[in-house]
Amino acid sequence: MRFASLAFALAASFATSAAGEDISYRTDYSVSLGALPIAKASFFTEINDQNYKISANFRSYGLVDIISRISGESTVSGQLSGQRMRAQHYRLVYQAGKKTSIYDVSYDNGNVTKTTVDPPPKPRSANWIPVTDADLKSVFDPISGLIVPDGEAVCPRTLPIYDGESRMDIVMTPKGTRSFTAGDVEGEAVVCGIRYVPKSGFRKGRKDIEYLRSVTGMEIWFAKTAQLKVYAPVYARVPTRMGTLYVTAVKFDG
Repeated sequence: MRFASLAFALAASFATSAAGEDISYRTDYSVSLGALPIAKASFFTEINDQNYKISANFRSYGLVDIISRISGESTVSGQLSGQRMRAQHYRLVYQAGKKTSIYDVSYDNGNVTKTTVDPPPKPRSANWIPVTDADLKSVFDPISGLIVPDGEAVCPRTLPIYDGESRMDIVMTPKGTRSFTAGDVEGEAVVCGIRYVPKSGFRKGRKDIEYLRSVTGMEIWFAKTAQLKVYAPVYARVPTRMGTLYVTAVKFDG
């Protein structure tokens, strides 16, 4: 669940606009483990006046499906404040093999007001770090936080993320600029190094969590959209225990 949420967040590339405009927009990504393609992700954004809705889907394919088919469908909806997205509801339906988990989170002005999980989680072990009320203040959903309004520094910044189970910080530091290609779009991207900081909602000592906490070399690249003038991700690199995960935009409004 935690790795899937991180992958969803890193794959997100959406758009917003000035109030009063109606816009719909789609972004597509490829996901690979090293040189092996393992998944595809698509995001569809709808903006109507002061409201937005983002629908996302993630599907494994190829050799990965032989081991275990993984898929996710996510939606986030809320209101626009200038170019900043303020979520009101986030939902993730995550399926791994025959197991399906559904996470619903309600937000009010950045604060979590309600979380439901179906099926309910089993009793936690003694080394589980619970999410506290303080952890649920001033947080982003895993999607909306990665949209940076024009005029703001893309990095450095820290993104406090809550996905319905875990609370984490994504700490971004500047690493210069790089050229990128996304389909038939070429441009310049702002490169941010990223660090994963788990806060709560996880089992202390879990190997994949500890690996992501300590690993170096994670990056995310942001580029400005041509129509909507916000910064959104076009590329991400995440070292994992199985190899390096790459998320690359193949359709982008550059």
